[in-house]
Amino acid sequence: MAPDPKSVVLRAGPWEHRFVPANGSRFHVALAGPPNGQHVVLLHAFPQLWWAWRHQLLPLAEAGYRVVAMDLRGFGGSDKPPTGHGTPVLAADVAGVVRSLGASRVVVVGHSFGGTVAWAMPAYEPRLTRGVAVLASPHPAAILRRNHGVPWRTRAFLARAQVPWFPERALTHGDLVTRALRAGSAPDRVLDPDEIAVYTAAMRLPSVAHTSLEHIRWLVRSTPRPDGRRFLDRVSEPVRVPVLAMHGAQDRVLPAAAYTRDAELVAGPLRTEQLVGAGHFLPEEAPEQVSAILLDYLASLPA
Repeated sequence: MAPDPKSVVLRAGPWEHRFVPANGSRFHVALAGPPNGQHVVLLHAFPQLWWAWRHQLLPLAEAGYRVVAMDLRGFGGSDKPPTGHGTPVLAADVAGVVRSLGASRVVVVGHSFGGTVAWAMPAYEPRLTRGVAVLASPHPAAILRRNHGVPWRTRAFLARAQVPWFPERALTHGDLVTRALRAGSAPDRVLDPDEIAVYTAAMRLPSVAHTSLEHIRWLVRSTPRPDGRRFLDRVSEPVRVPVLAMHGAQDRVLPAAAYTRDAELVAGPLRTEQLVGAGHFLPEEAPEQVSAILLDYLASLPA
């Protein structure tokens, strides 16, 4: 039996749930903070949903920001179309949600897969993007063009994800969610059973296992195609807005070597932070540190 979407997606807390029309689809967002505050959009990783940002929502809202934790297309409570999962589409989704909420300028914060979308925002939505913060997410041009610093186990996962049916089955009936969380976390981290339960249930929502993997498949399969080459050419233009880049010192998915070319692709201010003791899932492995660094970065941005 599929889990109840309400119990998985609409988890209660000091936030408001809303469904927003944008880019021809409908997106679920969790909102916190004053409506007239500067907008900050939070984009989650695979295999997660908006709830991964629960530790950051309240601190950012209490600082006066209007925080928007969004379920990306194909995840959680957002629409799950069978096609159209390229990163440019997801960037248009984010822009559409922001405009539907009445904002004209926004800081985009992305974790891992969500970070790829965040990196793309200045190229695709320059007028909208005020700044970019990325967590555990090297610049896509560095890792997609040359696999720069990407370890073999991460390449193996990406290759296995290209196979039809079997990865979906492992997400819905196997333990792939648990294995992904464990492989990405710092070696000594004890996984929270509630996190495993929530993310496993989220992957068992109708169509999510397939549509969430379609994002990953597009990133790999599009690389030799015209649409992928156009994407990489576009995001290879230097990023001119202020960028904050965080990574975990014990990240085994994308270790420190994967980030060494980021500076070559950023023309504006670049701040880098390495979080000691943390792995890939920074918002949950180092929640207080992530919130503090984000707040300091946001406060440093020009009005």
